[in-house]
Amino acid sequence: MKLTIFHIDAFTDTPFKGNPAAVVPLNTWLPEADMQAIATENNLSETAFFVLDANGKFHIRWFSPMTEIAFCGHATLASAYVLFRHQMAASPVTFWAKAVGDIVVVQGDDGLIEMSFPNREPSPLAAADIPPALKEGLSIAPLEVLKNQQAYIAVYGRQDDVLNVVPDLQRLKALAPLDVAVTAPGVQHDFASRYFWPANGGDEDPVTGSIHAGLAPYWARRLDQPLLTALQASRRGGLLTCRVEGDRVYVSGSCVQYLEGTIEV
Repeated sequence: MKLTIFHIDAFTDTPFKGNPAAVVPLNTWLPEADMQAIATENNLSETAFFVLDANGKFHIRWFSPMTEIAFCGHATLASAYVLFRHQMAASPVTFWAKAVGDIVVVQGDDGLIEMSFPNREPSPLAAADIPPALKEGLSIAPLEVLKNQQAYIAVYGRQDDVLNVVPDLQRLKALAPLDVAVTAPGVQHDFASRYFWPANGGDEDPVTGSIHAGLAPYWARRLDQPLLTALQASRRGGLLTCRVEGDRVYVSGSCVQYLEGTIEV
């Protein structure tokens, strides 16, 4: 069987920056083991697969090299980019995923692609509830720790702390199934972050759209502003625009195509 595959750099307008995702459009679902094998072979943060249903929604699933992921932003952004550019889909398009429901995606006149996520604002943890593995797993002690469905979020006072923190990945792996985000006020952006996910995908994720469904509400409340710019300060780096409106968080970004090809399975 031959399948078309796209390799897209998401949350960037510069090749070789942002977060690379593979996108594999399907007519019908492959066996789960095959999708996982393709994602492992691709060895990118995520590989997205989607199938159009009879109601016009694209059911989407995401796989890291290690496991299926419940919620992925950058590979959804990349999938929308493929639909708009290669399948001439009309904006908006709607994706559906079991863990998050509908994700409506709109392409703006400025070329930015905006995704509508559920608001996953994190809750603060009392000091006694912070897991020892989190305290031992970060080289700089955070000012506070939050938690949502996806990750522990360590909050720092300065962007330099986010840049300089060194994770002990073996310690953080013990926090599975949750990952770890670190965040602080930004210098040229409203806030900055990094994301570590040794239990689910790898060491450090270049740009994590999904965690901004939690980071953006936190910073919107703290800064008292609903519109935010965000830097994910990984080695590749990525830029996001976030807008918080009630129970939805809108996350926008750009994409750059690196590759279009064919795989055989």
